[in-house]
Amino acid sequence: MNALLAPRPLWPLRLARRVVSPALFDFWSTRLNPLWTLEQPLARLVSRGKASRDAVTLVLRPNRHWQGMHAGQHLNLGVEIDGRRLVRSYSPTPLEDGNLAITVKAITGGLVSRHLANDARIGDVMALDAAFGDMVLPASTADLLLLAAGSGITPMRALLRSLAARGMPANVDLMYWARRRDELCFVDELDAMAAAHPRLRVHYLITRDDASPAPRVDVAPLEAIASLAERRVLACGPGGFVQAARSRLEGHVAHFAAEAFSIPARTDGEEGSVAVRLARSGRTLQLPRGQSLLESLEAQGVRPSHGCRMGICNTCACGRQSGTTRQLLTGALSSEPSSQVRLCISAPSTDLILDL
Repeated sequence: MNALLAPRPLWPLRLARRVVSPALFDFWSTRLNPLWTLEQPLARLVSRGKASRDAVTLVLRPNRHWQGMHAGQHLNLGVEIDGRRLVRSYSPTPLEDGNLAITVKAITGGLVSRHLANDARIGDVMALDAAFGDMVLPASTADLLLLAAGSGITPMRALLRSLAARGMPANVDLMYWARRRDELCFVDELDAMAAAHPRLRVHYLITRDDASPAPRVDVAPLEAIASLAERRVLACGPGGFVQAARSRLEGHVAHFAAEAFSIPARTDGEEGSVAVRLARSGRTLQLPRGQSLLESLEAQGVRPSHGCRMGICNTCACGRQSGTTRQLLTGALSSEPSSQVRLCISAPSTDLILDL
């Protein structure tokens, strides 16, 4: 067994917790081994490889404090860049050896994604938070329709590997959209799974194919691929993709669940700005109505706690004392006092008072 993952006696840890703080223990123990901490889940980068033209797959080895995850869930990954700890959300694939694989596309202007894709080196250590997210396999066997676009393929890969390990107990159709064929990830692995499991069918849809561009999700012939009324549908991709899939399928399939890794642009947004008072600091800021509270606050130099930036992990949730917000994913308005506001997917609609 690898020494980094081998179990160690628990009594030294129990004793350490009584006599030193976790921060002090970690300060000295990580000088012996960067993954030895008292409580903090960490992971070391052990390998990297190309996943597509613009994406790389990083394999991370977690320490003993990592509590595991269900296929399809996300985690917040903490990375130190120029002395700052930045957190972003990724959907890993659990591997048979206990490691985690994350696939990252370098996004223009994306500080963390570009660091991970271009600059992260073997041996780098990163922080792991607990896994979260509800887009997991159902407890009962059910036929599935998986819809993925761009980086949305990463949770689908984990789900399919989990199903393959169980012998593919249901009929599964994966529809995977990309702009160009060389942007597809895991093609060889997906094709091999489909060849080994006749109940799995994989469909690649290239939207910028010069000869025959594929239709987008709002007009794709989904009915020709699966009996929609009997399918559980899971969708993941950019906000606009998820929004289009939801509009088309929700209420017409057995079950619909989706996660978006970006916030869609809304055409029903409100213009102008409102006054947002931060109750704890006493500051009052003029923030635009059409932008998420998290982005607007960051632009003003305020750094609220946050994680996924997708409305899933609830790290950025804070209390609302008064005022109305608009949920950017659905357009719904909310004004209930003393309720939680997820800053990353909420925009101010009226003057607000927030517990910040």
